Amino acid sequence: MFYTGLLLDYFKNYLKTRLTYRSDFWIEVISDLLFQGMNLFFILVVFLHTDLMGGWTRDQIIFMYGYFMVPSGIFYCFFNLWNFAERYLVKGEMDRVLTRPAHNLLQLMLENLDPASLFGSLTGFLIMMYAAVNMDLGMSWSDPLIFLLLVAGSIMVYAGVYIALTSISFYSDAPTGIMPLVYNIQSYGRYPIKIYNKAIQILLTFILPFGFVGFYPAAYFLDRANWGLYALLTPVVGVVFLGIALLLWNNGVHRYRGAGS
Repeated sequence: MFYTGLLLDYFKNYLKTRLTYRSDFWIEVISDLLFQGMNLFFILVVFLHTDLMGGWTRDQIIFMYGYFMVPSGIFYCFFNLWNFAERYLVKGEMDRVLTRPAHNLLQLMLENLDPASLFGSLTGFLIMMYAAVNMDLGMSWSDPLIFLLLVAGSIMVYAGVYIALTSISFYSDAPTGIMPLVYNIQSYGRYPIKIYNKAIQILLTFILPFGFVGFYPAAYFLDRANWGLYALLTPVVGVVFLGIALLLWNNGVHRYRGAGS
């Protein structure tokens, strides 16, 4: 109840702050949706020149892309830690965070909420439904529950990777610059994993497992016989990577000695 109350309070503060400048808020939402629309347009252009991509049809690829957007939008809403090193370590705001009773990572998440990103999740879900209707994709009674489980696993994979990368700031005296590189790699997860060479497949499955934020879980609904087992590993991979990330984070917090003078 304590953290639920905090979440509601921070959400109210976000609305008061952002809706003071309503035009800026809606411009941000629209620009983000246009960016996602350009990625979808790229997929459509590719299929003007071919009928299949790695053995998958246009509607199947669109379904994968729609799924990829759902956990992505939720992740960006709650794990908006891109400027952590500059704001909290260099400028010393981490000292303030550590003097408060709530867990430090949860405080950072709440302070940097970005609910506008949830529009991307809604758009992704609508894209999935559009593709599913085009394919006449049959659904069983358990599929909505499995969908929620897979989305939760995908969010944990996202969180695990980026919390681990963010925690590197506690161990390094200078920014590593690795976050933009990983951000670009994550987009590979929205396409069939077999279109990449073996090295990329290993990277997206075991090292930076972005295959589990897009392709693998989406493939559960498209080709369950061949990819169902991989898809159901999504929550397991998420728990493992998130657990490792939290260990790195907590150890980094213990190493932190303040911003100094």
